[in-house]
Amino acid sequence: MSKGITHNKQKMSNDGSKKQFWKRNASKVPGSIQHVYGAQHPPFDPLLHANLMKTGNMSHTTPVKPKKATTFQEFESITSDAWDVGEDDDELLAMAAENLNIEVVMETANKVIENHSKLHEQKQQEEHFEKEEEEKDRDEEEVVTPTASSSYSENRMVKSFSEAHITASKEGVGKRATLQRQQSLPHRPLIPLVARMADQNTSGSPVMTEREAFRLDKFKQLLAGPNTDLEELRKLSWSGIPRQVRPITWKLLSGYLPANVERRESTLQRKRQEYFGFIEQYYESRNDEHHQDTYRQIHIDIPRMNPESLILQPKVTEIFERILFIWAIRHPASGYVQGINDLVTPFFVVYVFEYIEEEVENFDVSSLPEEVLRNIEADSFWCMSKLLDGIQDNYTFAQPGIQRKVKALEELVSRIDEHIHRHLQQYEVEYLQFAFRWMNNLLMRELPLRCTIRLWDTYQAEPEGFSHFHLYVCAAFLVRWRKEILEEKDFQGLMILLQNLPTMHWGNEEISVLLAEAYRLKYAFADAPNHYKR
Repeated sequence: MSKGITHNKQKMSNDGSKKQFWKRNASKVPGSIQHVYGAQHPPFDPLLHANLMKTGNMSHTTPVKPKKATTFQEFESITSDAWDVGEDDDELLAMAAENLNIEVVMETANKVIENHSKLHEQKQQEEHFEKEEEEKDRDEEEVVTPTASSSYSENRMVKSFSEAHITASKEGVGKRATLQRQQSLPHRPLIPLVARMADQNTSGSPVMTEREAFRLDKFKQLLAGPNTDLEELRKLSWSGIPRQVRPITWKLLSGYLPANVERRESTLQRKRQEYFGFIEQYYESRNDEHHQDTYRQIHIDIPRMNPESLILQPKVTEIFERILFIWAIRHPASGYVQGINDLVTPFFVVYVFEYIEEEVENFDVSSLPEEVLRNIEADSFWCMSKLLDGIQDNYTFAQPGIQRKVKALEELVSRIDEHIHRHLQQYEVEYLQFAFRWMNNLLMRELPLRCTIRLWDTYQAEPEGFSHFHLYVCAAFLVRWRKEILEEKDFQGLMILLQNLPTMHWGNEEISVLLAEAYRLKYAFADAPNHYKR
């Protein structure tokens, strides 16, 4: 009898924490805007955080177990995180602030100030030492510094790799100079989200190893022929594509460009003209009554995509809005669904690299010539369209493609790691609650952008990489956090972990291990569906 009472109390406690957790996700979309699935993160709920900071709150109330979603529509209605900013945010924040312990806040603030002062003193000492070293070097030899030009110059401009034949001998001197500049760059241990992608194949280090130089030569030789062997290109790309040849390789593997070199330039001109023909024909209709909801949702979603300054630049925002709106107009079966906006970013960043040599972290995209920006925009649109052609059922009504993939993920994990599966079941964590976003955004919200680009190298090379291989990557990704998952002992802790996995400092090494494990799982299970079953 006592065991039953104890079990009931524990279950009520778990249900109570679950109710508190889902409280922040239960917002309704105002007006006539349709629900948009797969948003980034729910907004900060001060009331929720205030309640969590009060100890013993849950013991004074009897939480009611929420109704379990029996259909996808019911689940979506309680977890939709498309929202508008309310007018009472200031009041809510003030209520949350009243619950803070002032002594703790002051103590923490003093520690932060003290640490900052120490770091500031250390930085001053380092700067003083560097200044002395510079003065010493200046006395020994004269240093000539080239004048930097604020305008876009020919030195900054690199001809598009897609529009020229690849001739290593003609560009040998320039490549050696580029390599010397890369080797002179200082090593930075902390890798920003977009930065340090100048050499994606070097795990964040700008120094090109002998192996990487050899692989780059193999790519150039393969791409230089009159007809590129796409099968060989896929095999070579599976382990990662060098930054210098990634734009042309992605365009070839996605089917945007033909394998025949002589046809590429005419294909690019035709497809780019076709895209801007769509702009002239459809873009003015974005404010029409039957399109304004779509455009408004796109306009709201783009600033949420990425905290990096590149995506928040006005020029980039305009480009993304046009790409997403035109795609939605041309695909009425699905229209625009939140999550599609993320899929533009990797293509856009990679194709910006086609025209510049420096990093994009603080690069002003508007400084590029208008013709170059038009090329990047059109190429990003067509390659994103090619990707979505293979996974469009992820974004049609009720998103059946994602539901099937999440169910397959649950069955696969139950077979490869029963402990994780039972642990999630014990605390009533549904796979749809965390893996929906993994499928909807292709793990882009879980990984830094540099890792996503490396991951997409393999997805482009792998047959049905985005539609099929991604399932095994998600399974390997979940099992990767086995220890952390099993340490969490309640619903809320598990959900917070699974929605905020610590991948900030991941690089190529971690992605390579993840892909190797995913390939092992695919080899074991893809051709043996009965292995899913016990």
